[in-house]
Amino acid sequence: MKEAVYIGRNPAAEPDLQQLLHEVALGDQEAFASVYDTVAGPVLGVVRAVLRDLAQSEEVAQDVLVEVWRTAPRYRPDRGTAINWILTLAHRRAVDRVRSVEAAAARDTKAALLDRTPEYDEVTEQVESRLEQEQVRRCLRTLTDLQRQSVTLAYYRGLTYREVAEALALPLGTVKTRLRDGLIRLRDCLGVTA
Repeated sequence: MKEAVYIGRNPAAEPDLQQLLHEVALGDQEAFASVYDTVAGPVLGVVRAVLRDLAQSEEVAQDVLVEVWRTAPRYRPDRGTAINWILTLAHRRAVDRVRSVEAAAARDTKAALLDRTPEYDEVTEQVESRLEQEQVRRCLRTLTDLQRQSVTLAYYRGLTYREVAEALALPLGTVKTRLRDGLIRLRDCLGVTA
């Protein structure tokens, strides 16, 4: 009879992980030490394949083994082997770390873009301002010369009614009437509702 040849470790020499997990579930620290010794290498291998960074891989592998200690009572032998359960935990935890790192990077990128984005669109503001200025100029051209002079002195130079009247050498009542009529025409031209 020929003797079986094993590549790698001899499966008969490996501890029964299912039994060890049962003991870990009961709080047996020595059983956990055996589980740790048996699965630490494969767990690190799975995590490292996902993360590629050794320092992060070691951290996540350690987290996985702590999770094995805490969640050993959840292991169900009818759903798969103990090693598959542990390696599935490792793979999920590694993928979670990748997603977490990617989400953090996306948040940082978004925050950096928000810091550089002006609170308003400068180009749009400038265009709207120029369009409004042009519309006001166009509407000012529809006023009579006397109305335009009165409005310009009062609203663009900041003169009072009395100062406008003195500048134009007109009675105060006439200036008030011209200003009122000019403003009404401007309002109608600009489409402003009162």
